[in-house]
Amino acid sequence: MPDSSGDVTRLLDQVRTGNQQAANQLVPLVYAELRRMAGAYMQHERPGHTLQATALVDEAYMRLIGGEPVDWQNRAHFFGLAARTMRQILMDYARRHRAGKRGGAAARKVDIDAELLIGRDSLDDVIAIDEALDRLAQIDERQSRIIELRFFGGLSEEEAAEVMGLSPTTLKREWRSAKAWLHRELTLVKPE
Repeated sequence: MPDSSGDVTRLLDQVRTGNQQAANQLVPLVYAELRRMAGAYMQHERPGHTLQATALVDEAYMRLIGGEPVDWQNRAHFFGLAARTMRQILMDYARRHRAGKRGGAAARKVDIDAELLIGRDSLDDVIAIDEALDRLAQIDERQSRIIELRFFGGLSEEEAAEVMGLSPTTLKREWRSAKAWLHRELTLVKPE
């Protein structure tokens, strides 16, 4: 069974052409990393969240492999898209959950620490961060993507640098700048 990054890239290319056997071979090679990423996402969710990490992995994998064919560049590209897909799944889930509760979408102050860790019981905080990232993407797509990979995807600086095609030094500088922007954006008290 293949076990190198090159094998993952080769299998992804075969999956793109519709090779189901390649998709089956790919699962054991990427599942542990997808599960780790899902675990990082779930750390930011409220206790008692009804969506479990395994279901998040399964849904993300099905969207990635079962959707429109993607011209996979490499293993890092796959995991970068996996992080974005998991974020989208959780945000869709959170918005549906919030829509069912009273109170609506009133903007409010969000408390975050220097590493963007938030209270696990605040669904609104996670949604506020997601919405702020969308605003940041309009200003600086790269910084928004770095936050997405580090905060939501749980990737290390080195892993995020690989996914982004940046040097670790550049990524660290952009990470600091993006965190500062996000902190300012989320700590402003907005009128209800």
